[in-house]
Amino acid sequence: MSVFPRQLALALDHAESYAREDFLSGASNEAALALIESWPDWPARAVALVGPEGSGKTHLATIWAAAAGARVVSGRHLGETDLPGALATGALVVEDAAAVTDERALFHLINLAREEGAFLLFTARSAPALWPSSLPDLVSRLRALPVVALDEPDDGLLRGVLLKVAADRQLSLDDSVVRYLLTRIERSAAAARAAVIALDKEALRQGRAPSRALAAEMFRDRA
Repeated sequence: MSVFPRQLALALDHAESYAREDFLSGASNEAALALIESWPDWPARAVALVGPEGSGKTHLATIWAAAAGARVVSGRHLGETDLPGALATGALVVEDAAAVTDERALFHLINLAREEGAFLLFTARSAPALWPSSLPDLVSRLRALPVVALDEPDDGLLRGVLLKVAADRQLSLDDSVVRYLLTRIERSAAAARAAVIALDKEALRQGRAPSRALAAEMFRDRA
């Protein structure tokens, strides 16, 4: 008989904390964190935060939004947004800005923010100069945006991500599990998060502890 209490493998949502105290800082994101914490003393009123998936862009944008009273819109829905209303607080986050399909809305937003002295924070996986655009005036404005990049995390930061995601899911990971996962996952925060979630779900499904043995069964072919 298992010594571990049986748990129902329910598809429950686990809230991920985006509080400042839960942000994991390291060499890969120190410049981006410094930018967020230096507001309002930015190099310009509109800046872009770029980096790979899971690198912390949304977490940093959420920290800034709380500090600046900023509203948040998705780049995909910018064309449907009431831009003056979105800028009503004097600060706005545009998430996944490279996915903007309404170029004129983006151009109008940048101009409107400049006229009103509002702050804009764009997040994306690529630099603004690489965002698709056929409007020459918009291209020039995007190229002028200051860019702060987040890099892929080192082992120390990846370890922190593994433990943070586990804590968010009320999951206790033995150090041997963490060390094993670090040798098997891709070098990204997104991969670390996905690994913990997969391990948690499989442990619940099998009614087992999230042990190194289970991790080995799931990730041994990923070295």
